[in-house]
Amino acid sequence: MADFSLVAASAILDRCIGRRVVVVGDVFLDEYLVGRPERLSREGPVPVLAFERRFCVPGGAANPTRNLAALGAVALQVGVVGADDAAGELRRALGADGIDLAGLVVAPDRPTIQKTRVVAAGLSAPQQVARIDRQDRTPISGAVETAVIAALHRLAATADAVLVSHYRSGVVTPAVCDAARAAARARGVWLTVDAQGDLERFHGFDLVRVGRQDAAASLRRRLETEADFEAAARGLRAETGARVVMLGRGAEGMSVADEAGGYAVVRPANVSEIFDVSGAGDTVIAVATLALAADATVHEAVALSNYAAGFVVRKLGVASPAAADVLAEIDGRAK
Repeated sequence: MADFSLVAASAILDRCIGRRVVVVGDVFLDEYLVGRPERLSREGPVPVLAFERRFCVPGGAANPTRNLAALGAVALQVGVVGADDAAGELRRALGADGIDLAGLVVAPDRPTIQKTRVVAAGLSAPQQVARIDRQDRTPISGAVETAVIAALHRLAATADAVLVSHYRSGVVTPAVCDAARAAARARGVWLTVDAQGDLERFHGFDLVRVGRQDAAASLRRRLETEADFEAAARGLRAETGARVVMLGRGAEGMSVADEAGGYAVVRPANVSEIFDVSGAGDTVIAVATLALAADATVHEAVALSNYAAGFVVRKLGVASPAAADVLAEIDGRAK
């Protein structure tokens, strides 16, 4: 899949401003505890880190929402939080990014999902040494599920696209998927998903993004050769009825199959300065969805999302590139 010009990319990004995108899924609070390695513990074979700083950023389904807002879109978040301090911190962070929080539903009996990463700094590149997750993966039901569906329909009534972010943490139930499908069809807009499995739920979605491991698990076969990836991308597109399938391949880029019968391998825009791949997939689905909502072609949307991900992997933790960052990435790779 050939690249496209800086002028074309700039025109698409200009059209992205003001587009309304609803994101529904499992929202997280990502906490980072950063320390400098001092020695090995006497209590066990683990490093002792001298604490330097703590910071938190929205994660999970909140990360594509932040990516949309950073590019000038009107980002509307639908998800579930608990009645706890983490929910307040997540709300403040999202609100600071200008994200509409009217679709956040409070479930008092569930914790706000929080993922704590312990990071060793002062090395050639920061290294994550441990992660602690606080979450309840039980599927939502009853009044909470009803409230999520109501919020989705209300916000999607004026949307230019609907994006589902499925982290398999209970929010994206079959009923929520049905509601997303109905809302997008009623508006005649793009319906996209970043799926970590459960692909049968997303039949009829326009664009399906899935990672290598989840695709292999769904297909029940290993993906190793180019022929494997092509067969997988084409097969998943046929099974889901999607117009486009983006199959993430990590450091190898992604395979893309489209409804016209086309297939392409898109190599990473950045392979030499990867510090942290956290959130790169979120950036890909957010930028591709927004570009398509702004009338970009599939080729343009995929290429733009690839360059945006190239910016993100150079940052510690999840990052949200602005239009200037994406354009600089394109310009830099062209030189």
